[in-house]
Amino acid sequence: MSDSGTRGDAVSLLPPNATAAERSLEATTATASDLPVPLRSLWNPDTCPADLLPWLAWALSLDSWQPYWPDRIKRQRIRDAIEIQRRKGTAKSVRDVVRSFGGSLALREWWQRATPSEPHTFDVLLTLGAEVPNTANFQQDIVDEISRTKPVRSHFTFTAGLSASGGVGIAGAARPIIYRRLSATAE
Repeated sequence: MSDSGTRGDAVSLLPPNATAAERSLEATTATASDLPVPLRSLWNPDTCPADLLPWLAWALSLDSWQPYWPDRIKRQRIRDAIEIQRRKGTAKSVRDVVRSFGGSLALREWWQRATPSEPHTFDVLLTLGAEVPNTANFQQDIVDEISRTKPVRSHFTFTAGLSASGGVGIAGAARPIIYRRLSATAE
């Protein structure tokens, strides 16, 4: 390596016959590598800033992205993106897609029914919890992702449900009962 044309403590990679424009460009871009780039936090869906999540989703080949999704669902979709892409076209990938949206599902394939139906069909029963949006657009996003993830030859029927939780309490109260023994005598 040549030590000619050093800039500060760094060695120039330009040849000795470099033009003034090339040397100026090198001097201008020399400080670009001094900028701190927190790559570990940018590629981590848990620590990535919220305004950069769409770029991380794009880098991981997420097929769809909606700005109205809650932040928790966006981060979960990114976390599961690689595993879903690896298993695309399987029943597990369909389950993983629905789970990444914060829902749960019952998936029943054609051969699992009491009377087997047409091959390569399946039923999806989607149940959304209280912490995810229960709008028609959100459910359509889930259906679209199922359509992109399922095996291409398969067709499905979709049923949406709602999960609600409540409690039944047993309350009791003690009430003192006063009773008196009556004695009846014949006189």
